[in-house]
Amino acid sequence: MDDELEYLRQKRAQERLAEIEQKAAPAGVVPVSEITFNTFISENRFAVVDFWADWCGPCRRVAPVIEALSHEMAGMVAFAKCNTDEAPRIARHFNITAIPTIILYANGKMIDRVTGAVPKETLRSLIIRVFGLPPPGAEQV
Repeated sequence: MDDELEYLRQKRAQERLAEIEQKAAPAGVVPVSEITFNTFISENRFAVVDFWADWCGPCRRVAPVIEALSHEMAGMVAFAKCNTDEAPRIARHFNITAIPTIILYANGKMIDRVTGAVPKETLRSLIIRVFGLPPPGAEQV
């Protein structure tokens, strides 16, 4: 009886931990709008937002890079995309004059940005450096 109760406790604790990790930074890229943008960057300790538009060729090249990194860094960094044609106030607020522009936020504040279709390795290195994350493959304590 005690073993069964302990097993159930451990199982529930693992489920809660998985829920917390998933809530912290979900895998995948979340679309944000003028309504959801502030909530997204304030609810995620580390957030990366890709500012793009449908008509932008370089934006289409950077989209799979952002998607891949969102899965690699799930649980640590949250990723979003913001269509500048649909959210012009946000684009003006952050003085986005060229796309794609990728902005990194920590604790709700903009801390760095990059403009243009950068390679995956370049963007990964920037995110790791700016947010102080362990490099891929490093053991976490």
